[in-house]
Amino acid sequence: MSTTQRQLPLIDLSQLDAGSPGDRAIALQALRQGAREVGFFYVGHHGVPPGLDAALLQQARALFALPDADKQAIAMVHSPHFRGYNQVGAELTRGKADWREQIDIGAEREAVLQAPGVPAWTRLQGPNQWPAALPEFRPVVLAWQDAVTGVLLRLLQACAEALGQPRDVFAPLYRDHPYQLMKLIRYPGRERLEQDQGVGAHKDSELLTLILQDGVGGLQIELDDGRIIDATPRSGTYIVNIGELLELASDGYLKAAVHRVSSPPPGVERLSAAFFLGARLDATVPALTLPPDLAREASGYTRDPHNPLFHQVGQNTLKGRLRSHPDVAARHHADLLAPTKA
Repeated sequence: MSTTQRQLPLIDLSQLDAGSPGDRAIALQALRQGAREVGFFYVGHHGVPPGLDAALLQQARALFALPDADKQAIAMVHSPHFRGYNQVGAELTRGKADWREQIDIGAEREAVLQAPGVPAWTRLQGPNQWPAALPEFRPVVLAWQDAVTGVLLRLLQACAEALGQPRDVFAPLYRDHPYQLMKLIRYPGRERLEQDQGVGAHKDSELLTLILQDGVGGLQIELDDGRIIDATPRSGTYIVNIGELLELASDGYLKAAVHRVSSPPPGVERLSAAFFLGARLDATVPALTLPPDLAREASGYTRDPHNPLFHQVGQNTLKGRLRSHPDVAARHHADLLAPTKA
């Protein structure tokens, strides 16, 4: 697999927030270009204290260094809400096991009482599982989650403006209770044999994704022409990418790009934090009416019979979680699975 040296664009969030009219126009054009042509970009001057990023990665290292019994006590298979720890190989991407261990954490909310007529996607809401041996883990994680939610909401408003829409056009999707999910991830090193799937090639299903990397590379983005860009870690920035819900809303003008992570070599590990900002689970994604010049360039959203996209957000989100975590699905949601043939 060959890679290209093309760089991801850098978006200065402070210019989008409070720059001069000329600077804002330049920043919006860079955002529009990066979100359309690549689907990924760096974001700098975002306002999140560097110390909070460092504290989060420190807590991630502490979590993954815990004895296996401590990690298995909060294994995801115990949670009907798809929260908790997964050992290496437990999560699937396009049917293949990912070579990473991780913990999935969402918004800390009460579970929805299940009864006849309650939509199945309400099962996604509920409490997290927290490591008992790390008392500082929960406050640091929730503080970082709150901070980067603010970053992505500002970017989402700028994306609306770049599409020729009112800045608050997406507000009904995220107001009060947006779907929030983050993953703290460790990619262990291994020999490059037949494949090096840290996480397999995929698109993200939410509105926007934000990624904090350590200094070890591995994230790769596939362009429309098949070339691959290495998303090299860049100090002081996050990487942000477009999710399928924005591709759906913009009729394909914005691109949810295919990306993957390759495993580091033996003796090296890679740490990252990925935060996914989704829409309210009870929301329906609108089909925006773009200005004529942008509408002419909208190629339609991707239609994959193996991964259908639904405008109803909860249905779209639950579909992905059931597919990625078959052990959780089998234990807690067998009534939602297709019957197997004898």
